[in-house]
Amino acid sequence: MLTFYAAVLAATTLLLDTACVDARRTDARRTRLRQPPTKSFTERRLANASDVALSISVKDTEARNATAPYLYGLMFEDINHSGDGGLYAELIANRAFQGSTIVPGAVAGLEGNTIISSENPTIPFGPVLTGWAPIGNVRMSLDLLHPLSDALPTVMQVDIPANATGEVGFLNYGWWGMEVMPQQYTASFYALANAPRSNGNTTSFTLSLRSNITGETWASTTVSSKIPFVDYIQLNATIKNTATAPNSNNTFAITMDASQVAGQTFYFDLISLFPETFANRPNGLRKDLAQAFHDMKPRFLRFPGGNNLEGVSVQTRWKWWKTIGPLKDRPGRPADWNYYNTDGLGLLEYLYWTQDMQIEPVLGVYAGFSLDIYGQEGTSVPDDEMPKIVQEALDELEYCMGDVTTKYGALRAEHGHPEPFKIKFVEIGNEDWFSSTYPSRFRIMYDGLMAKYPDITYISTTYNENDGYRIDIPEGAMWDTHHYEEPRFFLEGFNFYDNWQSSTNNTNVGVLLGEFSFFQVDTPSGVVNFSNPEDTHVFYPRLLSAISEGVYALGGERNPNTVKMSSYAPSLQNFNWYNWTPNMIAFTANPKETVVSASYYQQQMFGTWYGTETLPVVNTKGDFNPLFWGASIDGKMNAVYLKVINANATAVPLEVHIDAAWSTVNATILTSPDVDISNSRDELTAIVPKPVVFPEGLRAGNGSFTWDVPGFSITVLQFNTN
Repeated sequence: MLTFYAAVLAATTLLLDTACVDARRTDARRTRLRQPPTKSFTERRLANASDVALSISVKDTEARNATAPYLYGLMFEDINHSGDGGLYAELIANRAFQGSTIVPGAVAGLEGNTIISSENPTIPFGPVLTGWAPIGNVRMSLDLLHPLSDALPTVMQVDIPANATGEVGFLNYGWWGMEVMPQQYTASFYALANAPRSNGNTTSFTLSLRSNITGETWASTTVSSKIPFVDYIQLNATIKNTATAPNSNNTFAITMDASQVAGQTFYFDLISLFPETFANRPNGLRKDLAQAFHDMKPRFLRFPGGNNLEGVSVQTRWKWWKTIGPLKDRPGRPADWNYYNTDGLGLLEYLYWTQDMQIEPVLGVYAGFSLDIYGQEGTSVPDDEMPKIVQEALDELEYCMGDVTTKYGALRAEHGHPEPFKIKFVEIGNEDWFSSTYPSRFRIMYDGLMAKYPDITYISTTYNENDGYRIDIPEGAMWDTHHYEEPRFFLEGFNFYDNWQSSTNNTNVGVLLGEFSFFQVDTPSGVVNFSNPEDTHVFYPRLLSAISEGVYALGGERNPNTVKMSSYAPSLQNFNWYNWTPNMIAFTANPKETVVSASYYQQQMFGTWYGTETLPVVNTKGDFNPLFWGASIDGKMNAVYLKVINANATAVPLEVHIDAAWSTVNATILTSPDVDISNSRDELTAIVPKPVVFPEGLRAGNGSFTWDVPGFSITVLQFNTN
């Protein structure tokens, strides 16, 4: 049976939605938009709703505003095993024995959390053999005497007894399994022989994909070589597979014939297996998950976090220079979400991601603050030591954008990409309201980066969330605001950004809605409980999630001069290991079990039908709530888009008048009578967007349109103009 991480999961699953989260995201001060509770969503959805009539002007071009060109995008960090074991397409778990998992929790007499157990019982985050198992009569152990590199000092030692017979070797269970389907797999590994035990002959290695249930071999190939005993040799192979395994409970095996190798010892490291990847990118992204992102029509990617940027200590922060170059030179790190990161998905891979999807990178740079495992304020780099942190960021930007005559631009070219990337947006830190030192650190970082790169738009990670200070955000910069909230918050925040710049005296300051999602149902207090009680917490996005998040997103879309970007978070959840719920997309090793949520579809609909200019809309009858709306025009498509959300249980009659002729109307709707419906592995399509079938008389018109907007719905209407 599938055994990978079984022992670890038994120890951690009870803590996944409690202690793991409590260490980092427990500060309700993140939201300064909060107002005293009024009506709960339940009360709202039972309320009577009056008719709404809208007048949309196409002719009044002076009343238009250019839409924010980068409004809908992606936020990604390696949480929930969404990178290693998820989007990063590597199929081998624990491929280089870099590190393992820990469990944080409370200890009597100590403030905050500490590490209460670890997969490596001696060294928290230390190397383990988890994920590996012997085949035949062999002895497996970890070895430090024959390191592959300074970055990867731990290797796997495999001893084959002199009396061994038959097939000998080892297998890997993958990240809770591995999918086997018709495609070409790319395999590689490093090997070294033990000199005193080596016979000096050529060794043949059979690389195979096998069922972990029946032992059946789906596909295999053989590579042969003399194995040196001073420097490692890397062996590479392709496995052409035509079989489709009935499930993802499969393994990858490397085996030898005991008659060749009996009595010998070998060392192995960086054992890798990749399926075909998105855009055929080497060391790239898992196709189905990346395709789901691509289908959202995103405009940007914010990376590498999230809290995972900061590190659980200053020493273990995300050091960009250790995430680039050959994989054997990447040590990885004990990351912020209780498991080790390989950093196979490193800085250059993120940049390739943006290149392959043709989206803008929003680069998060370390800003001198690290959360720690203890869940307290964390550690801030003193101001007098901040220049070195500024220099780290400057070097990182040179790696991204420098030409080949610069030190780090030349290094990027050496790594295979001589053409510079373009970075338009840089976020300084992450969620720095946890820190009391951000005002001075932000200014040091901003001034230092601005002096070298004045054309970049810089983003502050806080504005007024910390009760002790308010950040003076410079004109032209942006504020990244995060909200994990109740549905009432999002509905009441629909018009929050209408006059935000003038009311807060933030002239020409933009907003990035960098992380937001419906976290719990409405409660009497309106205070979010991050311990995730089952009676209020929402573990998987519902239609109610999409409706409330959509209202908030629509409020941003209506204010393009203020809200420049937005992204749901977190984006991915591995069903086998997760720290945080809800998430936009959830998955296993089996792509057929990938669950795209109602929240995903809301984001996809809004990103797909997005005009180039906003249109003025006057409500001549009725008002916002429970119906919410916004209109834009796409000049290239000759189309007017009207987004309408009905947060009411019953239909609301809608009249639309457009001062220009339109030939046809079509629409896509996300709706259900059950506002709590959600997609799952058992029912992948319980709630999905569908085309609206209008009565014959509504398919064409001369400027007027009447339709009953279904209860609990998100609709995008497209009026095709002449």
